[in-house]
Amino acid sequence: MLLTHAGKQTQEMIAFLRDLVAIPSLSGDEEAVVRRVQKEMERTGFDEVKIDPFGNVLGRMGDGPHVVAFDAHLDTVGVGDRDQWSCDPFQGKVADDCVYGRGAVDQKAGMAAMVYAAKMMKDLVLTADCQVWMVGSVQEEDCDGLNWHYILEEKVLKPEVVISTEPTNLKIHRGQRGRMNIYIDALGRSCHGSMPHLGENAVTKLAPAFRAIEELNSHLADDPFLGQGSCCVTWIGSKSPSLNAVPYEASLHIDRRLTTGETQESALAEIHEVLRIAGVQATARVPIYEQPTWTGLVYPLVQYYPTWMIPTDHPTIRAGKIAARELFGSEPEISRWNFSTNGVMINGRHKVPCFGFGPGREELAHTRDEFVPITEVIQACAFYAAYPSVYCHTLE
Repeated sequence: MLLTHAGKQTQEMIAFLRDLVAIPSLSGDEEAVVRRVQKEMERTGFDEVKIDPFGNVLGRMGDGPHVVAFDAHLDTVGVGDRDQWSCDPFQGKVADDCVYGRGAVDQKAGMAAMVYAAKMMKDLVLTADCQVWMVGSVQEEDCDGLNWHYILEEKVLKPEVVISTEPTNLKIHRGQRGRMNIYIDALGRSCHGSMPHLGENAVTKLAPAFRAIEELNSHLADDPFLGQGSCCVTWIGSKSPSLNAVPYEASLHIDRRLTTGETQESALAEIHEVLRIAGVQATARVPIYEQPTWTGLVYPLVQYYPTWMIPTDHPTIRAGKIAARELFGSEPEISRWNFSTNGVMINGRHKVPCFGFGPGREELAHTRDEFVPITEVIQACAFYAAYPSVYCHTLE
């Protein structure tokens, strides 16, 4: 019944998704897309719609005792070289039963499916035991989880479970590796490039660190489910008076992915040891994110995003398996994300149960000609409509 009902909403739901794709929404510039979601929530009959001071849009359906929340981030990365796209990234092109465009899979399809799932809940009276909050979060691409850190820290919501609608190819994802940003800084002494022996080159100081950091990958912790931790130098920069002057300062950035058992402290200790062994005179630091949201709010966060994983027998996962089995007639595949999601704060830091179920494939995120299958959007919509009542019944 729910799949059939979701299918009847396809035209409206996909028109809404195309509208969302058509609105550019880089991190920190999401007001227009937030307002569009707010308008659709109000049009489809949500019981309450609000925008919090961080800039997230939240819509409620139902007023039962159990609080279930769904999340979709509304911001996207840029499009890169538009000439490499075969279609307009902001058109929301429909072809081959798919919607194409920036944000189609990552992850505006999740938002469209959520809104129309809530409409189904109201139409079919599925929220007797719960209140369901649909959250369109912002600034995730720039600082994953900061949006939900604000929601939970400031007690905007107190959910019992949060379902992330990031793409999972309709699998249930119960965890991911964490991550952290690490900068290594070296200081030198500038002089004219024609007489380098008179100065101290900060870039040259850092050179031995590159190979040492790469070799660290073979020694990092591993987990049979989440996989191994990793580290990668992703940026290097330097400062000097001119291009024909020895740099007096140099920095490199490490993208560090963290598996089970790895923490901010352990990862930094490994980097300090690697620098010591390599004879590199430099310091390592974890930066603080302090960029304002579209509302102008600055909510500082140390850029450490904890690893998280929900047990397979957790009630939230059991309910997800029941809902998927009843809808689709088969046992859902249980897996995990390779990339990072808002779960790093929802469960990684705040310990609120969380899992993922979303339309489309994770590997299409941030790619040119990004797309999402319309059939998966419909199936995801049905799952979101089914889950809250199934979850509440499992608690009886």
